[in-house]
Amino acid sequence: MAKRSSLSIRIVEGRNLPAKDITGSSDPYCIVKIDNEPIIRTATVWKTLSPFWGEEYKVHLPPTFHSVSFYVMDEDALSRDDVIGKVCLTRDVLAEHPKGYSGWLHLKEIDPDEEVQGEIHLQMEIVRGQGPQKLRCTVFEARDLARKDRNGASDPFVRVRYNGKTQIVKKSCYPRWNETFEFELEESAPGTLCVEAWDWDLVSRNDFLGKVMFNIQGLQAAQREEGWFWLRPDQSKTRVDEGSLGSLQLQVWLRDETVLPSGLYQPLVQLLCREVKLSPKDHPVQLIPLIEETTTAECRQEVATNLVKLFLGQGLVKEFLDLLFQLELRRTVEANTLFRSNSLASKSMESFLKVSGMQYLHSVLGPTINRVFEEKKYVELDPSKVEIKDVGCSGLHRIQTESEVMEQSAQTLQSYLGGLLSAISRSVRMCPAVIRATFRQLFKRVQEHFPENKHQNLKFIAVTSFLCLRFFSPAIMAPKLFHLREKHADARTSRTLLLLAKAVQNVGNMDTQASRAKEAWMEPLQPVIQQGVAQLKEFITKLIDIEEKEELDLQRALNLQALPVKEGPLFIHKAKGKGPLLPSFKKLHFSLTSEALSFAKTPSSKKMSFITLASIQAAEKVEEKSFGNSHVMQIIYAGEAGQSETAYLQCKCVNELNQWLSALRKVCLNNQGMLGSYHPGIFRGEKWSCCHQKEKTSLGCDKTRNRVTLQEWNDPLDPDLEAQLLYRHLSGVQDTMREKYLELTALGAAGNIPNTQSEEPEDGPTQLFQVLQDLEDAHRSGPLPAADQEKNYLLELQT
Repeated sequence: MAKRSSLSIRIVEGRNLPAKDITGSSDPYCIVKIDNEPIIRTATVWKTLSPFWGEEYKVHLPPTFHSVSFYVMDEDALSRDDVIGKVCLTRDVLAEHPKGYSGWLHLKEIDPDEEVQGEIHLQMEIVRGQGPQKLRCTVFEARDLARKDRNGASDPFVRVRYNGKTQIVKKSCYPRWNETFEFELEESAPGTLCVEAWDWDLVSRNDFLGKVMFNIQGLQAAQREEGWFWLRPDQSKTRVDEGSLGSLQLQVWLRDETVLPSGLYQPLVQLLCREVKLSPKDHPVQLIPLIEETTTAECRQEVATNLVKLFLGQGLVKEFLDLLFQLELRRTVEANTLFRSNSLASKSMESFLKVSGMQYLHSVLGPTINRVFEEKKYVELDPSKVEIKDVGCSGLHRIQTESEVMEQSAQTLQSYLGGLLSAISRSVRMCPAVIRATFRQLFKRVQEHFPENKHQNLKFIAVTSFLCLRFFSPAIMAPKLFHLREKHADARTSRTLLLLAKAVQNVGNMDTQASRAKEAWMEPLQPVIQQGVAQLKEFITKLIDIEEKEELDLQRALNLQALPVKEGPLFIHKAKGKGPLLPSFKKLHFSLTSEALSFAKTPSSKKMSFITLASIQAAEKVEEKSFGNSHVMQIIYAGEAGQSETAYLQCKCVNELNQWLSALRKVCLNNQGMLGSYHPGIFRGEKWSCCHQKEKTSLGCDKTRNRVTLQEWNDPLDPDLEAQLLYRHLSGVQDTMREKYLELTALGAAGNIPNTQSEEPEDGPTQLFQVLQDLEDAHRSGPLPAADQEKNYLLELQT
């Protein structure tokens, strides 16, 4: 069994923040830290005290994490960013909310004595002799201490409350003391023993680094206790009135999963696969419709994503979606309501397009989105929202009229829309074969169900309802959420993107009268929209013109390629041998595939293999003080001769750093020989800069974080995890499913549903209930012997 934890985080908005700028406003953004390590940075929302972010993340992490903290910062261009306040949620608090924590939290003041981090290695032992009992306290080492000095380090020492004090280890957050203290335990001794870590300062007062409290009676009962202990903050100070620093709205959901060996999930996977292979007419009571009817709206998107990923791994996603198309069409009476609800079919198609088509989306939308951001033109077609002052003056200092502004805006939008439609028209060959084949099935099913001439556009609208309305348009309106841009758009650019998305929706709706009547002021775009309808029809006709053989050939060719998991520019410095390391980094274009990390001078240059994935032993962050630069990571790998080598790569921001680390850790998850510890510093001169050890091959002074990753849509498929998530959902709705099943079988017995159970001794739901019971028994029985456990392999996403 493998225990896994994940945090689903949605940073919604802030309100009533204090002004940090002389203009009476702030430029707020959020930093998310897991156990004091920065994992996420939101975009900056400029000039506001009530920012809206709406950013969502999912972090996979070890079950042993302690807390997640949210720091609201004010960005400054010329000085250090100001800290507005923070919110901290412990693991225990999140565990008390099994359906997730959601609400407004007051920001609290940052207290240096509470900003502690790291662990300390201690041994406490009761020594009995002829005289009074003695307490022997051995202070071995500490790791990942808070950085209190300007040089990015600390000068830590430890004080034991019985007048014991270690030596000072200068300029290190990974000190080693190996000192022992003994104290007589008299009856008047205090009931607790406190071990405190401090940062020594020559001029100012010493900085608090954290403490560990021990109960003397507990130590006397245990006699001996040794291990790594988390340093705790000092919370004895009074706080600023709650609410004076504003509030932050959050949604945080902690999920703990115990993943069983692969073989135990096979009955569930095989049962679901069998269901999608059968015709809807083959069973009186189908399993997939039963799952859909008993899945509530709040968890439908998650269930849809799990099903899509599971069937992608089994090579049956097209059949699964085709079954959902047929079920949706069977329920549809009015043609104009087809695929407009948030049904399982709609949610599954949304997830499918994101999992399989994100690279395609970037290729199609990227150039137009970048152009809109770079040009920053004022665009407005709604007369009630035109603001002349935003336009400025012409060369002759004449203020433009409203009609001139709208005419210029129409021309700009026509240019953007025309370029985007041309990009879509040229993208047939770029679209993944599995998406093309799925749209072919959708087109065919709608045409069969609505053959009337009056519905001749409906089959095209069915395709565009997913491709344009649920895929392209959301990405145009919020490009950061689809990783098309690093930052949110400002107000002017956001309005331009919104108008462009509306125009794309009108084209996707095939320019219906309802679309025109809704916003008549979009009329100036009609010539381009009408032309776009013709272009889109021609594009869809070509898109679905793919035969089974061509689909298989394209898929086979794709499987032979090592598709990039992540790529982009990075700065490299590779450390070799002894001597000083010069902080010189060279910019190269890197590409990570399922086989190797390679680089080239430019994206179009010939790539050179750099590090094979099988040789990677760790991917971790580097202390800022090591090179004097932020956002540096290290890749530790086995060289040709088997010796460990390290490559240092610098990213441009904390988000890019964490995205690269996540990508590297995920593709190396099953590597043999992954390290459990590493050095966060560099070997400069004759010692490590982090812990001052003099042996270059010495054991690392900090633990690796191989399991801390950010979830992305193009992650490698994890069939066991998807099966476990589906089991947990189905187990939760099992009683509802059983009631619905009995209701449907009663109808079948009454003659309302054809009975074919003579051919199938057990239908899908009956078998499902037994499979769920078996999995429940497996979870209760605990871990299997090692010989019976199977290695969890991740399937590479090949779409």
